[in-house]
Amino acid sequence: MKIHKQKIEFESKTQFEFFDITSKVQDVVDASEIREGSLLVFAQHTTMAIAINHNEPMLIQDFMRVLYKTVPMDDHYSHDLFELRKNSKSDGRSNGHSHCKSFLIGVSQTIPIEKGKLLLSSNQSIFAIEFDGSRKRDVIIQVMGI
Repeated sequence: MKIHKQKIEFESKTQFEFFDITSKVQDVVDASEIREGSLLVFAQHTTMAIAINHNEPMLIQDFMRVLYKTVPMDDHYSHDLFELRKNSKSDGRSNGHSHCKSFLIGVSQTIPIEKGKLLLSSNQSIFAIEFDGSRKRDVIIQVMGI
């Protein structure tokens, strides 16, 4: 079995932003030369998520609205009470809502590879979702197989 790991880097411009990284992930699979196996898409950030769904602008708007309602930015989050935290320094961001959104969606996805291609349907895309931008970000892609 062969393992290939690579980072995809990008920079968010807004606080809440969807990045369709499907083609970049396929580029990593191509570079790996792995034909059969699986890959892991993983965000090492606690205020991001990785999701698979349809890249349709109105659906993305709907999903953003659902997340705003489920985890409102203007709610009170204990995480944001910097003066009560020990052993942690604030970077000045009140981002408890961003951490909660990441918890709900998750920071990784596993996708099968067949004949060197991601086994996604024609309506599926891989998204890196930013909840606490603007920031420089990266996503780790680990491809395993033969």
